[in-house]
Amino acid sequence: MSTPTEQLAAAGVSIWLDDLSRERIATGNLQGLIVQRNVSGVTTNPTIFAGALAKGEAYQDQVNALAASGATVDSAIFEITTDDVQAASDIFRPVYDATGGVDGRVSIEVSPDVAHDTEVTISDAKKLWAKVDRPNALIKIPATKAGLPAITEVIGAGISVNVTLIFSLERHAAVIDAYLSGLEKAQAAGIDLSTIHSVASFFVSRVDTEVDKRLTAIGTDAAISLKSAAGIANARLAFELYEAEFATPRAKALLAAGANAQRPLWASTGVKDPALPDTLYVTELVTAGTVNTMPEKTLEATYDHGEIAGDTITNNYADAHGVFDQLASVGVDFNDVTQVLEDEGVEKFIVSWHELQESVKTALSGAAEGNR
Repeated sequence: MSTPTEQLAAAGVSIWLDDLSRERIATGNLQGLIVQRNVSGVTTNPTIFAGALAKGEAYQDQVNALAASGATVDSAIFEITTDDVQAASDIFRPVYDATGGVDGRVSIEVSPDVAHDTEVTISDAKKLWAKVDRPNALIKIPATKAGLPAITEVIGAGISVNVTLIFSLERHAAVIDAYLSGLEKAQAAGIDLSTIHSVASFFVSRVDTEVDKRLTAIGTDAAISLKSAAGIANARLAFELYEAEFATPRAKALLAAGANAQRPLWASTGVKDPALPDTLYVTELVTAGTVNTMPEKTLEATYDHGEIAGDTITNNYADAHGVFDQLASVGVDFNDVTQVLEDEGVEKFIVSWHELQESVKTALSGAAEGNR
């Protein structure tokens, strides 16, 4: 009998872990997840690194050395996080090689403080790519309005990108356009397009959290009946959009020249509502050519009791459109929902980034005292 995670991988879904720490790397836990849970990549964000640093023990020697060298807080964060991403990339290198560069990917995010600054995002992305210096890294850039031209520029330089914090179909379309524009720049510069990979991270559970709050406030039977439906419907329509955009003459010409499609990635797949099945955002978003990045709790739930029933996306487009028609009819302003979520998403990562800075500042100060 194959496990649910084996079945999910066999259905063409790449399973990535939404977590990373030096302890995972050093203990062999990460390698174990590749073998035992079919994990084929890792995503990180400022919240994940803040949590890893807070537990701290595995970082102490490096923190001591950085303190002794007089490192600033931001330069210490740069060294610590890129070291983890380098090590994880090396662990995933056999997966990268076996899949022709499709999987075995490890993501690291530009500072969320610059999410609304195009030029600094470009500069930070290039610095991270050069420092990590692994072909299987992905540089995470948020899909803010300022992030879109940065995506084009960074892809155009031959750097692989994970576009994060996508909530709306309109922004997803703009992200695909930015990616294709970047590929065209790279092609004009003579860069081998086959070496550039990208995923578009479409957030799921956060959509339900915000929409369900509004449906509860509306309070009608019609509104209540739509709870927990928006996130999955939105993601399914994102895949429909992806299929349409990569079937255009423009995209086909780039694919024929060796380019890779920008795969949809389902993010925020941990269930927030305890009344819902804990594998909901995995089992209802299955189709070939997608990525699902899961917190460990969701990964373990999927391995333990996930019921993988083949493709649950491409035969459900009509239902997904129906959900959005009904949301509009009961008075949910989805454009407002997605703008609120983008603003909150950036703000949450900024808060986590500042927590990370504070953790490192405290650790450096403590190490400096100890070094005296």
